[in-house]
Amino acid sequence: MGERRNARELALQALFFIDLNGENSMNLFGDFCNHFQEMIDERVNESQRNFFVHLVEGVLGCIDEIDESIRKSSTNWRISRMPVTDRNIIRIAVYELLKCPDIPPGVSINEAVDLGKMYGTAGSSAFINGVLDRIRETATAIEPPKES
Repeated sequence: MGERRNARELALQALFFIDLNGENSMNLFGDFCNHFQEMIDERVNESQRNFFVHLVEGVLGCIDEIDESIRKSSTNWRISRMPVTDRNIIRIAVYELLKCPDIPPGVSINEAVDLGKMYGTAGSSAFINGVLDRIRETATAIEPPKES
């Protein structure tokens, strides 16, 4: 298992929680962290915790751009109709593909496919892989977020 797998799993759980509550809010992320602090402390070290926070804040901060990439690459599937788990696994991987040039695209896709196998349905991993492969093929510029 990759060193960052636990952070990705926690990011998926946090984004799932936020998604089910109907808004993309940093306040909900704070609620998630407060409510599940003990679980977070048990599952990740400090470096992984930083990556977990980076992923969730990054996805929430770029959600419109991420969802537009998904829309363009998921023919016949509206984002709102995707299973919540698949949608958020894809969001994490798209964030990594578009905003984390230090992570090889193959790693992001493989991790997403593995998360789909663990948390999704029987067809999740193939669906996730297909959408992410199309996004990787069409991504023209991979730029890190600008620091302010």
